[in-house]
Amino acid sequence: MARFHPLRVAAVDRLTDDSVALTFAVPEALREEFRHAAGQHLALRRVPGRTDAADPAGPADGVEVRRTYSICSPAPDPGGPGPGTLKVGVRLVEGGAFSTYAMKEIGVGDELDVMTPAGRFTLDPAPGLYAAVVGGSGITPVLSIVATLLAREPSARFCLLRSDRTAASTMFLEELADLKDRFPERLQLVTALSREEQQAGLPSGRLDRERLTALLPSLLPVGQVAGWFLCGPFGLVQGAEQALRELGVERSRIHEEIFHVDVAPPPTHPAAPAHSTVTARLDGRGGSWPVRDGESVLETVLRNRPDAPYACKGGVCGTCRAFLVSGEVRMDRNFALEPEETDAGYVLACQSHPVTEAVEVDFDR
Repeated sequence: MARFHPLRVAAVDRLTDDSVALTFAVPEALREEFRHAAGQHLALRRVPGRTDAADPAGPADGVEVRRTYSICSPAPDPGGPGPGTLKVGVRLVEGGAFSTYAMKEIGVGDELDVMTPAGRFTLDPAPGLYAAVVGGSGITPVLSIVATLLAREPSARFCLLRSDRTAASTMFLEELADLKDRFPERLQLVTALSREEQQAGLPSGRLDRERLTALLPSLLPVGQVAGWFLCGPFGLVQGAEQALRELGVERSRIHEEIFHVDVAPPPTHPAAPAHSTVTARLDGRGGSWPVRDGESVLETVLRNRPDAPYACKGGVCGTCRAFLVSGEVRMDRNFALEPEETDAGYVLACQSHPVTEAVEVDFDR
């Protein structure tokens, strides 16, 4: 069961003009709870009225704010202790309540509420060739994946194609340069800048479907890649997936994580059937509650179980994933679950609205 714990900020490192890396110290007693796989993320929480050095008044509007940020530090060895520190990358989003707070106010020594790791955009280190197409802050989870894979699996190789606006806006330059120095024969690093010409390397321009379809076969043997990892803005990830499918890559080898979705919101969902009820199992305990008009499954559960897991409420992070035991729901949007997960019966509670009079979900599966 995902839980929040207060963690102390051990370091704040400015990466670019609009991004920082936050390092959290993990007490020994919590290290097993914060054991993570490469590619997972953490949800951070600002609580109204919370008193600490960084945030004496909490959110200005009195509403709790949660955001998810990917872990960029390598995963701990399976046979060793849990992590003593955790590092996440935060990029400033225009008008973003949490990213503005992180950029301007958080300092060393402050405490933040941090949820235990979650997410399935992961790679279990194994021999073979792997590749990633990332954009902007999408490098964050892939940095952890690459570092963990190359350190643990001596025969593994990785090709990383990243897209950024300019060189100055590129996150984790030093960390990737260090990895390239450590594994020069096993890490292939290719950078594309959309708004700036490079002295060497790819010409400037966006990495869209057409460009990727032509470019990827020239970089590596596409059909021999054991796993593709696509991360970043929705348009980049969608274009990369389309390019890979055109190149004959099986969908099961493509793993995606969306950071930004610039699409129109879904139409208003019809009201739930009269007297609709949601039954949920959470942390070993169950309950049943009536659904109010327009509520999602998550909203119904949260009114009665405030400990229900969630972060973005936008269908992107996957923190609220639940197994649909019975009944039928309709999801407004889904940018977090893989097709095999939905086929197996999993839904995003924040996007799911009851279609039948009785719906049962299990957050513990």
